[in-house]
Amino acid sequence: MRNSKEVAMLFDSSHCTGCKGCQVACKQWNLLPSKTGLNENEFTGSYQSPANLNGNTRLIQTFDEKHSGDKLRPINMIIGRRSCFHCTDAGCVAICSSGALYKKENGVVAFDTEKCNGCTFCQSACPFDVPRFRETDGRIDKCTLCIDRLEEGGVPACVKTCQPEALKFGSREEMIRIGKERVAFLKAKGFDKAELYGETEMGGLHILQVCQFGHEAYGLPTNPQPKAILNTIDTVKTVTGVGVAGVVAALAASLIAGRGYRRDQVTIEEAKQHWTPEQRAKADAEVEALRREADKQ
Repeated sequence: MRNSKEVAMLFDSSHCTGCKGCQVACKQWNLLPSKTGLNENEFTGSYQSPANLNGNTRLIQTFDEKHSGDKLRPINMIIGRRSCFHCTDAGCVAICSSGALYKKENGVVAFDTEKCNGCTFCQSACPFDVPRFRETDGRIDKCTLCIDRLEEGGVPACVKTCQPEALKFGSREEMIRIGKERVAFLKAKGFDKAELYGETEMGGLHILQVCQFGHEAYGLPTNPQPKAILNTIDTVKTVTGVGVAGVVAALAASLIAGRGYRRDQVTIEEAKQHWTPEQRAKADAEVEALRREADKQ
């Protein structure tokens, strides 16, 4: 039986107008910087901006156009949403080498920035390619579901600002119920591929999506699974005398195995270039602790 205290956000793509108010609200509430210079943001030919998540951008609206095969409605405008999905079986939490990422009782995958050592294991393990490396301080960043607002009885900033009510927030059971009702409505209107994404994926997501044109149209993976890095690191942990070089080699192998959904590849060597001396020392200490644990077995 699932925890009755679990919360979730429901994104209904059929209601979304692509206004990006949610993106702005996320930036403002979380004090995330943006480029503000004249023509500093290069136009890519798409309404999607920035083109992808990054260390200072936790949420983006995605835009795409696809042929529908319907003469009366030849083009489908696909407006989606990308951010952390707050998975029940969160690969990022399982692989985090410093304990910076952890799960809360309400289902939120939170993180302690001060504990992050910049190893980027989480980025390699996530099937949705969400955690992003921030070069300014050598740490990762992602959506927190505005946990500070939730603790004060509020809702996430993006939900609060959404004018067309494409975003809703509440108990997970209630969001699933509303999502299924909306899918039934869309199917009755002729959208045969409409579906609710996230009810069972990764043990259950806490960001649910009503996909008007089916999950594939929004670039969402079918049956997502944590990347192979989890098995790789588990193997490394059992090897006596493992060193930093061994962990790095394991990570390199995992990147090759996990290219599927990944949009941008960050090599281990690139990540290491941004590690501070303190982060390197912390990583060495963690690997030494793993080696001692293996010696005892």
